[in-house]
Amino acid sequence: MNTPAKAPLTRQQVIDRSAELGIAVERLRFFDEADLVAGGSDEMRDYTQLTDVALRSVREPAEGLFIAESSKIIRRAHAAGLSPRSFLTSPKWLFDLADIIVDSDVPIFIGTDAAVESLTGFHLHRGALAAMGRPVLAPVASLVEDARRIVVIEDIVDHTNVGAIFRSAAAFGADAVLVSPRCADPLYRRSIRVSMGTVFQVPWTRIETWPAGIAELQEAGFHVAALALETDSVSLREFAASAPERTAVVFGTEGDGLKKSTIAACDSTVMIPMSGGVDSLNVAAASAVTCFALQKG
Repeated sequence: MNTPAKAPLTRQQVIDRSAELGIAVERLRFFDEADLVAGGSDEMRDYTQLTDVALRSVREPAEGLFIAESSKIIRRAHAAGLSPRSFLTSPKWLFDLADIIVDSDVPIFIGTDAAVESLTGFHLHRGALAAMGRPVLAPVASLVEDARRIVVIEDIVDHTNVGAIFRSAAAFGADAVLVSPRCADPLYRRSIRVSMGTVFQVPWTRIETWPAGIAELQEAGFHVAALALETDSVSLREFAASAPERTAVVFGTEGDGLKKSTIAACDSTVMIPMSGGVDSLNVAAASAVTCFALQKG
């Protein structure tokens, strides 16, 4: 027997419940499609055109924000100490985040499902969005000071791959991730979602110059290994058996792999042995295999 759908909460019910939970009523910003047609609010600008990857990839870093999508991701960002600029949700999901929302004083935009989709460009089925302030990235030297295993990614432009690499780095104990200047943004909405929020867990920063930045890692005591199919590549199994105490492993772009100048600057070249006529793995899969092999202890 089908359970009848619950009637959506009215504005007054949302207001009353918010007051009970200690959420200041003046923070609530209700809107519907008619409000958007009339021009909406400049306060909601953070949430417009979220499906335009090219636009958002430029705009979000420039404006010092990123978008956390889903209650789970928002909670992980909050646990990492990141601060919200605002929240966006529908009435039925608002109170799933009440314990986090009550800790701040930022606006809470509450729209009908149709209005939220019209504003953002997609159907929000993961509960809520939050516009968050970007953390200040640490210099490479301070980030890796106490690290022993580092993942470095060069020119990886697919947000899904970036997110998956962070997830593998977290799962298999990498101490940090370093991102080349041309890599996709780890804090782009899809990267965060694919990483399951581990982008907030694994310390990371951008290397300002590349591949010149390899020398900085070597000066800090790291053996830098390139993942590449070269005539002198050693197998990952062999390398992992006697890997130096401080090791940085470099992964290249999805199509062409690492640049020749990058490989030349590294201390060694490592390959993942394969069979079945397969000569390479997706870079995210390769990172998972490598991070697993190089786990400390």
